[in-house]
Amino acid sequence: MSRIGRMPIALPPGVEVTQEGTLIRVRGPLGVLEREIHPEMSIERGDDALRVVRPTDEPRHRALHGLTRTLVANMVTGVTTGFTKALEISGVGYRAQLQGTKLVLALGYSHPVEVSPPDGITFQLETPTKVAVFGADKELVGQTAAYIRARRKPEPYKGKGIRYAGEQILRKAGKAGKVGGGK
Repeated sequence: MSRIGRMPIALPPGVEVTQEGTLIRVRGPLGVLEREIHPEMSIERGDDALRVVRPTDEPRHRALHGLTRTLVANMVTGVTTGFTKALEISGVGYRAQLQGTKLVLALGYSHPVEVSPPDGITFQLETPTKVAVFGADKELVGQTAAYIRARRKPEPYKGKGIRYAGEQILRKAGKAGKVGGGK
């Protein structure tokens, strides 16, 4: 049996889970998340925990078992604590600032780049070069962070651009001059 799929999902106090057919709705302090689960997977509710049950040991069902359990667990975590994805901006003159809820980025272009947050996402600035994307939906947080990073990906020569916190950029050597200085 799937090691991940068989683990129960603990329900913290203040979290309500309702199921209508294949639609799972999780309500908590940070909002409400909904997701359609695969119709062949079923969710059993115990005392303060959920379990995902698969119909057979087919490879397809085993794969869906762990996936479904992880998706539902991420929904529960999202409505209780939320998810954060940190981004770092590096480069001379590259910076970010908040205008209301909108993120305005100076990335070396002739114009500022504005990013409006989708519903359920907020931007936080620690410094003008450190941005955090926060929200309850893990998938949407990652997608928004990837969208911001795509505005100016880190380049391999000087490392300028937007990268995830802790991301290693493979650096390339610059031009190697002629050896021997021939004519």
